[in-house]
Amino acid sequence: MVITDTHTHLYAEDFDQDRDQMIQRAIDAGVSRFFIPAIDSTCTQPMYDLEQNYPGHIFLMMGLHPTYVKENYEQELQHVADELSKRKFYAIGEIGIDLYWDKTHLPQQQIAFRKQIQLAKEYKLPIVIHCREAFDEIFEILEQEKSPELFGIFHCFSGTYEQALQAISYNMKLGIGGVATFKNGKIDQFLNQIDLEHIVLETDSPYLAPVPYRGKRNESSYIVSVVEKLSQLYGLSAHEIATITTANSKAIFGI
Repeated sequence: MVITDTHTHLYAEDFDQDRDQMIQRAIDAGVSRFFIPAIDSTCTQPMYDLEQNYPGHIFLMMGLHPTYVKENYEQELQHVADELSKRKFYAIGEIGIDLYWDKTHLPQQQIAFRKQIQLAKEYKLPIVIHCREAFDEIFEILEQEKSPELFGIFHCFSGTYEQALQAISYNMKLGIGGVATFKNGKIDQFLNQIDLEHIVLETDSPYLAPVPYRGKRNESSYIVSVVEKLSQLYGLSAHEIATITTANSKAIFGI
């Protein structure tokens, strides 16, 4: 059984004390593919180090996270463009709009999101969207930028059924992780109404650990709990969930 974690911050300092052991636990649990989102320029070298240390397991994205869109965002966007011109990446991410932490940089977040969508089209890459309290703002830009060349993943999807359908209409898969196991997560109430072909799995580790680890540091091996939850929701075996969602990830990332 091959499980794909389509979104994990393995370079996070939360793993500095046991990173190798943590990754090995995931591999032992069947998680053999890790897709690594970028945050800003400071994580670029740690991402390259991971790729070198775990060949065949680590697949990198490049992008500027919306909460890191600050006064120097143009410089950071140039870094994204420069890295994309040098080597292969598997997605532009994570990008988007976040109005939970800070609304003061909304105009800059919108500019950064749009520019990175355009880079994705140029390089024929998927986008991986971060959306927090910003569905309307995200959808507005996706509506303006939509095209057959635009596709990707709505990372950590936590919206309504209607928002799920709207995201899918823009050629987006739904990234499903620990939130699906939360009692107040709500997406478990309608998720099985969404065809499994639109779903990929993720952890967002070290954040959003699933039940029964909620409140603790998340890690990629815990994605097994998400597989088990979807197995219950869809009435399929864990092997079937892993197989279908990994196939979906291959369709998105091209591998």
